Amino acid sequence: MNESSIDGRLPALPARHRMIWRWHFYAGLFCIPFIIWLSVTGAIYLFKPQFEAWQDHAYEHLPMTGAAAAPSQQVAAALAAAPGTRLNAYQIPRTPDSAAQIIVGQGESVYRAYVNPQSLEVLQVINDDHRPMQVVHDLHGRFLIGDPGSILTELAASWGIVMIVSGLYLWWPRDVRGLGGVLYPRLSRRGRPFWRDLHGVVGFWVSAFALFLIVSGLPWTHFWGSNFRALRQIGQVEAVKQDWATGRSAEMAERVAMNRPADGDDEHAQHRHGMTMAASSDAGVVDATALDRIVATLAPMPLAQPVKVYPPSQKSAQWYAWSLPPDRTQRVKLTFDAATGAVRTRQEFSDKRLIDRIVGVGVSAHEGQLFGWFNQVLGLLTTAGLIALSLSGFMAWFKRRPQGLLGAPPVLLGPGVPAALWGPALLLGLLLPMLGLSMIAVLIVERLLLRRIRRARDFLGLQPA
Repeated sequence: MNESSIDGRLPALPARHRMIWRWHFYAGLFCIPFIIWLSVTGAIYLFKPQFEAWQDHAYEHLPMTGAAAAPSQQVAAALAAAPGTRLNAYQIPRTPDSAAQIIVGQGESVYRAYVNPQSLEVLQVINDDHRPMQVVHDLHGRFLIGDPGSILTELAASWGIVMIVSGLYLWWPRDVRGLGGVLYPRLSRRGRPFWRDLHGVVGFWVSAFALFLIVSGLPWTHFWGSNFRALRQIGQVEAVKQDWATGRSAEMAERVAMNRPADGDDEHAQHRHGMTMAASSDAGVVDATALDRIVATLAPMPLAQPVKVYPPSQKSAQWYAWSLPPDRTQRVKLTFDAATGAVRTRQEFSDKRLIDRIVGVGVSAHEGQLFGWFNQVLGLLTTAGLIALSLSGFMAWFKRRPQGLLGAPPVLLGPGVPAALWGPALLLGLLLPMLGLSMIAVLIVERLLLRRIRRARDFLGLQPA
């Protein structure tokens, strides 16, 4: 931003520059609390694999003195410890002396049981939603309030894009005399000039990584993700399946489907097979020994861990296994013949549709798992940069803010929105529907209400209606 924006000579600035600065200001004011929140929770979630390995350490290196029991028996023990639940997945023990992790559920609830494979002792049963990293995940993307939180996150992310793009425009060097304040902050400065330097420089270095984090997280949001899924369905005969849920309600729907048998009739299925929920590894819907055959088939396969085996349900009518390492590019999905345990189909990451591969790579990088520890460090530096960007922007505003006023760049009398800005605004509004809707709402409220209330108009720096 040039010096005329600092000392108040706003009439010297082009109308386009003034307008971009104003939108940058309001976008930043709205986004700063969300950016700090998302950066802190995202930085913690980057280290999910290490944390969960530490969390599960107590269930590794168990004192095993003999052969392990059949997987179906392990599942039966888990179901007996959680009456009324249904098998969701059997996670193959990481090593011969590791506990089996068995995921069971009922309705929208999911529980994880740690079972000693030899003694069949149930070591612990925990609600999966209460696991620390699942809580962090829900805090990060949903604020623990479900779909409304996802929509709020999407709205903040959309305005974050406006903030970053407009900030780059304002940062662009004009009449540069050296690289101080452009590529590095001038540490000799004090007060607002120092914070302005820090804000511009950090914004430049972090902007590309921040934009990537925002865009790569959009497929998981409730509103944008649902529309993206609908677009993927165009031209497809069968329903498009994807490896990620779009919002809390979609995730809950998947849970409910996994907790219902493929024929949709628990009571009749149990009566037909003469089994009960607690005593059967598959809630009486399928042959329990199929799990034993499938695990035996998987045992010699060099699949990246963790590997989970899923029984038939309303979500999928056949047995399948999924190798689910944090790096999604290494994941493998197999389906099985329940009668023999033989592999029917195998899907590698390279077999997926191009759009799914793009999303998979983006999410893996977003979560810090695409290229090892360096990806985590890069994510940590980006989140730290975003926090520094937010705090420095706040300080630069706070030190400039006039007493009793918000301190927004004032709208000067004259032409409205410059024609050159309509195109980018419309494009962003179409690509980011929540942004477009909120921009329309802001313009309506500003023109029909805020400009007509003198106190609000003066506080916000608006021109009269």
